Amino acid sequence: MKNFTCVQDLGDLKPALDEAFEIKKDRFKYVELGRNKTLMMIFFNSSLRTRLSTQKAAINLGMNVMVLDITQGAWKLETERGVIMDGDKPEHLLEAIPVMGCYCDIIGVRSFARFEDRDYDYNEVIINQFIQHSGRSVFSMEAATRHPLQSFADLITIEEYKKTARPKVVMTWAPHPRPLPQAVPNSFAEWMNATDYDFVITHPEGYDLAPEFVGNAHVEYDQMKAFEGADFIYAKNWAAYSGDNYGVVLSRDREWTVSNRQMAVTNNAYFMHCLPVRRNMIVTDSVIESPQSIVIPEAANREISATVVLKRMLEELK
Repeated sequence: MKNFTCVQDLGDLKPALDEAFEIKKDRFKYVELGRNKTLMMIFFNSSLRTRLSTQKAAINLGMNVMVLDITQGAWKLETERGVIMDGDKPEHLLEAIPVMGCYCDIIGVRSFARFEDRDYDYNEVIINQFIQHSGRSVFSMEAATRHPLQSFADLITIEEYKKTARPKVVMTWAPHPRPLPQAVPNSFAEWMNATDYDFVITHPEGYDLAPEFVGNAHVEYDQMKAFEGADFIYAKNWAAYSGDNYGVVLSRDREWTVSNRQMAVTNNAYFMHCLPVRRNMIVTDSVIESPQSIVIPEAANREISATVVLKRMLEELK
């Protein structure tokens, strides 16, 4: 696997899951694979789970790791072509990228949607520049439109906890005080559509995701109806996608906060969230602290998903 930005890059999910469970039994089984190889992790945005889990995955594989925070200690980078660089950005990304490539074997990039231009975000300008100009294998640690390492970990978690072969998985919008990108819900929908799960998306009117990510999912605007008989509830906020409302908060309706009221109509569903989570906005204390909350095992599986991805990329370098 040369690059990793979406579920299609991983190929058949069954062997990928088999690898994940193999690695979970022995995280250091392939520690020699990354000997004398270097991972560079580049952060345009904040991170906790992604930073720690990906670095731990690289250590599992015997890699050296370098971390660069673009907003702290690095030159401010210009990302647009054709601009006169007379402002506060002394270096262009198109020079910085090949320089970064000189110092490593694999590059991980984290760069969120800006909500300034939908086409710019959905064309994935930043990560695609790394793929085109670094001369190295590149993987997404969350881009403008997808968060594949998170979604792979979500899939691993569902496979671990499911009680039926074809569980009902519901992704629900929930309120948030500020606009959040669609990357996590887009990616989760894309990965769920790659399975044979019964997959439902529920959100208020106006919060429809891009059709290419919704795919074959059933969209239900009545949250309580969507929750009926669910085996897994995946809560996440996202800002509006469509037209002039791109990046806009259209609703902060607390009726959509996941509480015992909604969970009562499920099939004793497990609660999932990618974290960090705003308590009593996205989900109530009682739900996230319940025995059915699997947000911590879900986060722990980020190490496993990253190890599988890096393992496959290292194998490509051999």
